[in-house]
Amino acid sequence: YEEWVVEQLQNAKITHHDETGITIGAERVWLHSTSNGQYTHYYPHKNRGKKAMDDIGIIGNHEGIMIHGGWPAYYSYEGKVHALCNAHHLRELSGAEEEGQTWAGSMITLLLSTNEDVNKAGGELTAEGQERARKKYRRILRAGEEECPLPPPPKEKKRGRIPKTKVRNLLERLRDNEDDVLRFMTDKDVPFTNNQAERDIRMAKLQQKISGCFRSWEGAYIFSRIRGYLSTSEKHNVTSAEALNLLFNGEFPEFMTEIV
Repeated sequence: YEEWVVEQLQNAKITHHDETGITIGAERVWLHSTSNGQYTHYYPHKNRGKKAMDDIGIIGNHEGIMIHGGWPAYYSYEGKVHALCNAHHLRELSGAEEEGQTWAGSMITLLLSTNEDVNKAGGELTAEGQERARKKYRRILRAGEEECPLPPPPKEKKRGRIPKTKVRNLLERLRDNEDDVLRFMTDKDVPFTNNQAERDIRMAKLQQKISGCFRSWEGAYIFSRIRGYLSTSEKHNVTSAEALNLLFNGEFPEFMTEIV
């Protein structure tokens, strides 16, 4: 099953990605989730970044669109198409607005209204609608540049980057990744948020809340494989009881018939 689901996700047009901290023994590590509306795959790893993603083996062989929260490791893969989670942006923009950044409130309004327009249009804006949204988007960011300029250079030259505020980092991320932020309006298969990944990883968070940790790496791998199988089965309208019954009888669910 695990080999099969990895192949399905590698060939999928859309994949959602997330990672959450888990504890194995006394060690704090990461559980990586790759999923979409049909498939779910989990993998525990000591690393959060590209080393883990390389070992999992899905992203490097995926030619579709990756939806995620903006973790820089995803951008370390060249030639990939990305879409950023706007639920994350709305939360950060709300915080910026509370700090008095008026451009942030304007951006919240634009993102929500554009998503509403996309839904009314059946999932994708016309070329004219996209251009209008982009012009407003850039105008708001120009206002943000005035409200939240770069910090002045230090009087004494120091090595490394000049520290920036969270608001400034958000502004630059929205500016530099315009296509990824707005991909939901240009491709009807790309959702506004990365909520699919967050829903799929919720069970792992619940497991940690109840059990506190995994006692061994083997146990974490077993949990990940079984939970991924049950999640994928549920997405194909196969109950957990039925999926486990098939498993114990050495049979595949119908949605896996292509490997039987």
